[in-house]
Amino acid sequence: MEVLYEDNHIIIVNKASGEIVQGDKTGDTPLSDVVKQYIKEKYEKPGAVFLGVVHRLDRPVSGVVVFARTSKALSRLNAMFQKGEVHKTYWAVVNNEKLCVKRGKTLLTHWLTRNEQQNKAYAYDHEVPHSKKAQLSYQILATGDHYSLLEVQLMTGRHHQIRCQLSAVGMPIKGDLKYGARRSNADGSISLHARRVEFVHPVSKERIMVEAPVPNEKLWEALAEKVSL
Repeated sequence: MEVLYEDNHIIIVNKASGEIVQGDKTGDTPLSDVVKQYIKEKYEKPGAVFLGVVHRLDRPVSGVVVFARTSKALSRLNAMFQKGEVHKTYWAVVNNEKLCVKRGKTLLTHWLTRNEQQNKAYAYDHEVPHSKKAQLSYQILATGDHYSLLEVQLMTGRHHQIRCQLSAVGMPIKGDLKYGARRSNADGSISLHARRVEFVHPVSKERIMVEAPVPNEKLWEALAEKVSL
């Protein structure tokens, strides 16, 4: 676990792919428990440690996760997420085959339905029964021989939204077999990374901006290096 930011009210960490944010039926140790143990040991807390989960990332996704350390911060962060006042930026690696190379941002609008049994979303270009409108924008940050790096901004927060919408336009995320990738990544991850989070601190009211380093993997590092040039 990599701590990116912490104070008395919040703690922000860089989640590795494969970790779960909250406990589930697998029984695997969730990231929330790891963070609690970190706080308990660092600050020598004798009793139970409070930690509030305000949002999640899919298990195969890496990047920024925000936790609340106090009930005040938890209630305020929950409200901020619901109102869209917490701005998250994602990086995604996609195959070049159907990449539409153009400058600036591209807006994608779909209507998504969710199949609970499959744990999968389906995208439509028009409204259908039980669908929810989903919007995101993306721009190309770097291009390699076979793959490109996209920066994605969400306007809505739907189940598997980025994975589903990029797949719907022929750009499944590298390693994402569920949404059309041809092969899996060796470590079981998908190449989607919660790169940055920006918000006004729920207590101090200071502006917070935190970035998570990309995964320690050759393709990620090569594409990220092109962005910094």
